[in-house]
Amino acid sequence: MMNLPQKLAALRSAMRSHNIDAVLIPSSDPHQSEYVADHWQERSWISGFTGSAGIVAVTKDHAGLWTDSRYFLQGEMELKNTGYLLHKMTNQFGVPYIEFLADNLPSGSKVAINGKMFSKTVVSSMKDAFSKKGIDLNYKLDLISEIWHDRPKLSDAPITHHESKYSGKTIAEKLNHLREEMKELGADYHLVTTLDDIAWTFNIRGKDVEYNPVAVAYAVVGIKGAELFIDENKLTDEVKKQLDKAKVNVQPYQEIIGYLNGMKDQSTILIDPLLCNQTVYDAVNAKIINGTSIPKKLKAIKNEVEIQHIRNVMKKDGAALAETFYWMEQCLSQKTKINEVDLALKLAENRGKQKFYQGESFSAIVGYQSNGAIIHYRPETNSCKEIHPQGIILVDSGGQYCDGTTDITRTFALGVPTDEQKMAYTLVLKGMIALSMIKFPEGTTGGQLDTIARQYLWSAGLNYGHGTGHGVGFFLNVHEPPQGFTPLASERSRTEHVVGMLTSNEPGYYKEGEFGIRIENLVLTSPSQHKGFLEHETVTLYPFDHTLIDKSLLTKDEINWINNYHKQVYAGCSSLLKGDIKAWFKNKCRKV
Repeated sequence: MMNLPQKLAALRSAMRSHNIDAVLIPSSDPHQSEYVADHWQERSWISGFTGSAGIVAVTKDHAGLWTDSRYFLQGEMELKNTGYLLHKMTNQFGVPYIEFLADNLPSGSKVAINGKMFSKTVVSSMKDAFSKKGIDLNYKLDLISEIWHDRPKLSDAPITHHESKYSGKTIAEKLNHLREEMKELGADYHLVTTLDDIAWTFNIRGKDVEYNPVAVAYAVVGIKGAELFIDENKLTDEVKKQLDKAKVNVQPYQEIIGYLNGMKDQSTILIDPLLCNQTVYDAVNAKIINGTSIPKKLKAIKNEVEIQHIRNVMKKDGAALAETFYWMEQCLSQKTKINEVDLALKLAENRGKQKFYQGESFSAIVGYQSNGAIIHYRPETNSCKEIHPQGIILVDSGGQYCDGTTDITRTFALGVPTDEQKMAYTLVLKGMIALSMIKFPEGTTGGQLDTIARQYLWSAGLNYGHGTGHGVGFFLNVHEPPQGFTPLASERSRTEHVVGMLTSNEPGYYKEGEFGIRIENLVLTSPSQHKGFLEHETVTLYPFDHTLIDKSLLTKDEINWINNYHKQVYAGCSSLLKGDIKAWFKNKCRKV
């Protein structure tokens, strides 16, 4: 076992042996995933930084990690005394690490990356930026594998069938939809590389990646057939039966390169260069049509079966939250010691009592007092805070169920809040309500809608450094492209919101060293009463904290919205609660 300085020294030794001046190590995997299997946790292994977004650049005399504002505080803590310098990115979708190397390396230098870990689009942009400075990019070197000798193996967990009674469509129906789109684009084949796109297309669910119910695989969908490159030993008999029924041929995961090499020259294949890694892209022996992943677009629009399940799963999730937060209040009133980890574990325990529960959709963020200001804070047993009946606490959590994925944030006052805290909470709440109530014309993008949620904070000279929302999968990734709400130039900001999209609505405010506030509901894009207009249906079910609301800052319409929402929350969740908890919950759902 090497410590971090030893790992960095080993990497620089490997760089010298290959005559390399710099190396870039991302947080992704060969499938461009946000959350990656332990086998591919290269950036975390080399640097010690555990956030889900960030990239390491190592030269002969500099080691740096670039990450965005969600992880500034976490980065400062985890990189302390590691030999790495934190570089703060103002735009989470920017590439300042490329600019850093281009500006600091002399002409004739060589930069190495593992082409399996970067998309075709990113590699092309790197080559262009480096070539202008006379720097050579080698994307065929895997230096980490040369020094990481105890790398974890890929998961051997079973892969199950996600029944159409949940998904709403069979494998054959989904493949037929893909083929219709392929024909319009003139594609004989479509290479699908992202794990959630593959899971959705073939109605499979796995446990290869923590929190995301996906399996490591590649797929090639043809006009007449389909190939799934996956570990067949992990497929249950039911999965094999359903794949065979849909005429899907199963091949070993490692055979994807050979299959692409063997394609006919005259055939055409649709590939998303933003999602396909450079190594796999280079293996294709066919005419490539660069375009957007078809499953990515299709799965973002939930069908009616999925939507009905989503509405139902929120009732179960709300009941589990009620059980948890009632327990928290009881512990505090009885002076029973609890900490942030205890609360996170209780959330998972109570969700686990609900029907069809499969696990957490991400590691629960339980931030008491100053920890709430760390946007993606994850409590650890040896360092978490004890919770007391004073101050405020931010709890962001979610569950994976066969019938849907949840993601909810609530902020609670555990004592008497300050005027500043009440003002900030109410301005955040006003922004969330505004985005919940907005009616907008078809064609409106996430970048336009993001502003709606920020307006009240802006009026007070306040803001938050993350997007207002992200797409959410259906028993799939909790962060699902393409849509979202964000002011930053990205796919989320450019994507038009259409009927059937499920998106988080989560404005916030964070005062470093003191407290954090975030309020999050999931919303479904739905038709509005006016032709050509859309609106949001709020599906998450849990009340807001009355003690943090400054009623004087609310309009009559906002008060009515909260009261109607609380009525909906109680109607949805109360039948799943009993006794004292039900009475306690009814009080939480009272009118403002």
